Amino acid sequence: MKKLIFLRNLKKKKVIELVESSEEIKSSYLTKSENCLKSAKILFKNGLYENSTTEAYYCMYNSLLALLFKAGIKSENHSASIILLDMLIDDEKLVKIISWAKEERIDKQYYVETQQTIKATKESCNEVILKAEDFFLGIGVLINEIGNEKINSIRNSFMKLLD
Repeated sequence: MKKLIFLRNLKKKKVIELVESSEEIKSSYLTKSENCLKSAKILFKNGLYENSTTEAYYCMYNSLLALLFKAGIKSENHSASIILLDMLIDDEKLVKIISWAKEERIDKQYYVETQQTIKATKESCNEVILKAEDFFLGIGVLINEIGNEKINSIRNSFMKLLD
């Protein structure tokens, strides 16, 4: 119920809303996603694991935005986008991956390394990159499979959930 209240409040503020389905915006977000993955790998090779983790997460987030725009949904909130993936697309594996990666990104991007925090390591960063690749491919499959009927179903579910 808390998630629905959260989404409904964001809808009132037009942070999430139905828009025209856009192949152009979808493609732009997929390009952005690919570039984030490339950046994550370059940063990884140069030992910049915190920055690499952030870019790997943004690979996932941008590909999720591509899927949402394919369905004609605009979302300007990370948590809301993940909740919408869960409630409207219902892909537990992808929800789990991006939720975990979001926490990794927050830890590495916003908190400085101290004895109490977990340092970004080569191994942990590599795991985020591998999961970003899996997520990107999984979203790509969903985007390719989504037709007009499924888009209409997602949009109707969005309206029913949030009205």
